Amino acid sequence: MRSRREFLKTCCAMGAAGAAGLRLARFGQITANAQSGTGYKALVCINLGGGCDGNNVVVPLSAAGYQAYSTGRSVLALPSNSLLPIPVSGAPSGYGLHPRFLSLQSLYNQHKAALIFNVGTLVKPLNRAQYQQGLLPVPKNLFSHSDQTNQWQTDNVAGSGGSGWSGRVIDIMQVLNTTTFPPGVSVAGASAQLNGVQTHSISVSPGSTFGVDSFGSGQGDQARQAALQQILTFDTGISLIGSASGITTSALKTAQDVNAALQGAPPMTTVFPNTGLGQQLKQVATIIQVRAALGMSRQVFFASMGGYDNHTDLIPSQDALFAELDPAIGAFYAATQELGVDQSVTTFTESEFGRTFQPSTGQGADHAWGSNHIVVGGAVNGGNAYGTFPTLALGGPDDTDNRGVWIPTTSLDQYAATLAAWFGVTSANLPSVFTNLSNFATPTLGFV
Repeated sequence: MRSRREFLKTCCAMGAAGAAGLRLARFGQITANAQSGTGYKALVCINLGGGCDGNNVVVPLSAAGYQAYSTGRSVLALPSNSLLPIPVSGAPSGYGLHPRFLSLQSLYNQHKAALIFNVGTLVKPLNRAQYQQGLLPVPKNLFSHSDQTNQWQTDNVAGSGGSGWSGRVIDIMQVLNTTTFPPGVSVAGASAQLNGVQTHSISVSPGSTFGVDSFGSGQGDQARQAALQQILTFDTGISLIGSASGITTSALKTAQDVNAALQGAPPMTTVFPNTGLGQQLKQVATIIQVRAALGMSRQVFFASMGGYDNHTDLIPSQDALFAELDPAIGAFYAATQELGVDQSVTTFTESEFGRTFQPSTGQGADHAWGSNHIVVGGAVNGGNAYGTFPTLALGGPDDTDNRGVWIPTTSLDQYAATLAAWFGVTSANLPSVFTNLSNFATPTLGFV
C-alpha cells in the first residue's frame, strides 16, 4: 500500500499534466466551421532536442557540391563513400544520407519519405543583406534553446508562450472526433506544441499503466477508489479546487477509456527497438491501434529525444543519436503498415535550430538557424526533396555571418501548414493557425 502522501502526489501529478493541456493563449478563438476530411489521420512529431546538425543529415554528392561540403565542414565532414545515395529531382548526382539512415533510405526509395531542405523560424522571407542590415524583422532570440524550442512549438516567433500550432490545428479538427478523449497525446512529457485554445492534451509515459496504479481489485482498494470519487465531486465552493478536481476526474475517465479499449486489442507483431524513442513510438502505435474504440478521427502525437546540442564530438555523438532515430522511425512505419494506417499517419521531425557549418573548438558545432528535416508516411509524396538547399559557402548568400549559419529558405509556417493542410485544415483556416503564413508566396509545399 502507498502512503497518503504518495497517493496525493500521484493525483496532483495527473492534475498538473491535465492543466498543462488546458492553458489558454491570446491567439484569439479558433473556430471549427471550416475543416475538411473523412476517415482517420494522425500527425506524429519527433522532436530532436538540442539543435540537430542538419548539415550531416543530407550531403550533396556532385563533385562541386561535395567539395564545398568537405572544405567547409573540415573535421566534421563525412566520407563520401560512407553516404547513402538518394535521387533528388534537378540534381543529377543526387544527395547522400548519413550512413545510419538505412531505414530512411529504404523508405525514401519507396517514395514513403521526403526531405525538406533548410527549414527554420521566419517572420518573412529574408536574405543575407537584409539580415545583416536589420532591414526586416527576425524571430526573437534566434540562438536560444528555450526561445527557439518554444517558437518551433507555438509558431509565436515574436516572443514566447501561447498555444501550440498543433493544438490550434486540433481545435479546428476536433469536431471530427466522436469522443471527449484528448486528441493530443504526448509520450515525452508536457508539450507546448499540443496546447490548444479550446482543447486539451494528455501526457502518457511509454509502457506505463493508465490511471492511478494505487488501486487494486480488493475490497479495500475499491473503498479507496470510491472515496477518491467522493472527494473529487465534493463542492468546496473554491473555484481552484473545483477546477483541479475536474481535471483529475477527466484524467481518470481518460485512463478508464484507454484501458477498456486496450483490453480488446490484439498484441502487435512489429518489434520496436528497446530505446527511449523506440518505446515512445511503440506507445503511439498502441494508442493508434485502438483509435476506433476511442472514437478518434484526428490525433496528434508528440515524441522527443534529446542529446543534439553537440558543441563537441559531433561525429560520434550524432552517430549514436541517428542509430537510435533511424530504426525507431523504420519500426514505427512498419507498425502503421501492420495496423493498416500507413496512408493515414504522417511522421515528421523538428528541432529548435540547426548548427554551424563550420566546426567549433572540440570538433563540434555551435547554434545556428536553418536545418534539414524528414517526413515519413504512406501519404508522403516521397522519393524527393522539397525547398532550397543552402549554398555551402562560409560568408555565402545563405550565411548570416561567416560561420555557416544558414538563413532558412523554408519557413516553419510553410512546413507546418503543409502538414496541417493534409490533416484537413482548409486554406481559409490556415492563416488562423499560422499568423505569418501570408508573408510567403507559397503557403504549402506539396510534400504530403
